Amino acid sequence: MKEVLSTDIKEFPLFSRGKVRDVYDLGDRLLIICTDRLSAFDCILPNGIPGRGVMLTQISLFWFQYLKDVIDNHLITADISQYPAPLKNHRDILEGRSMIVVKAKRVDIECVVRGYISGSLWKEYKAARAAGSAIVNGITYPADLKESDQLPQPIFTPSTKAETGHDENISYDTMVKTVGSETAALCRDKTLAIYAKASAYARSRGIIIADTKFEFGFDGNRFILIDEALSPDSSRFWPVDQYKPGGSQPSFDKQIVRDYLETLDWNKTAPAPRLPDHIVQKAGQRYSEVVERLTR
Repeated sequence: MKEVLSTDIKEFPLFSRGKVRDVYDLGDRLLIICTDRLSAFDCILPNGIPGRGVMLTQISLFWFQYLKDVIDNHLITADISQYPAPLKNHRDILEGRSMIVVKAKRVDIECVVRGYISGSLWKEYKAARAAGSAIVNGITYPADLKESDQLPQPIFTPSTKAETGHDENISYDTMVKTVGSETAALCRDKTLAIYAKASAYARSRGIIIADTKFEFGFDGNRFILIDEALSPDSSRFWPVDQYKPGGSQPSFDKQIVRDYLETLDWNKTAPAPRLPDHIVQKAGQRYSEVVERLTR
């Protein structure tokens, strides 16, 4: 499959260019193109994973449909025959990796839900426990958790949405002060509801969704799910048959890439090193397996 690392749709102005997605302004709508770019340690790598953008788009489109009874989303169409005429000249770039969505007013909070303790929460929990507490960002946890343990119930742990660098975990009270109590409650309740349905389905397909994050917005008065949904980029996916609490878990995301980069003499600042073909191939296989398990 052809690798797409960047796009240049001259017929419409560029709205934003993120680590993975190029977004174009169509007036009252947006065109989102999911490229094959890959980032690690906040640096975009010089080569990506061919077809990765197509696979990420497939996953989001599947979840948008599967979760429609829980929440509406921003998707208008991913059918190029329905795109504005000028875009049809770019079919080779857009096919399979793009969608037209409503231009929503984004809620500037990352809505994170965790069913298992891992990642930044595990680090914060360990630090709190070392200081004689089991309270992290206003939430009290059991005092005897091991890394990757399942939590007694899924928890909502919002964070700031950083345009660059890392997001910062915040308390729910801080979120309320930032976006208001009504919007905060909508974000929390829909995040937990989505996770409940999605995690049950994924487990039936052999995947644990340890944690994931969502973005929401308003289309007028309509509260909707925006951006992507439950992909290996926004979620921590673990294989059910290999799950063993007490340490880190094998995953379906780009951990293969991070692990390789950790072996190099690289200071994790730009420019990032080029990935060798065997790492690209292994990472691509992991993404492909997620698509196969979830959507087939």
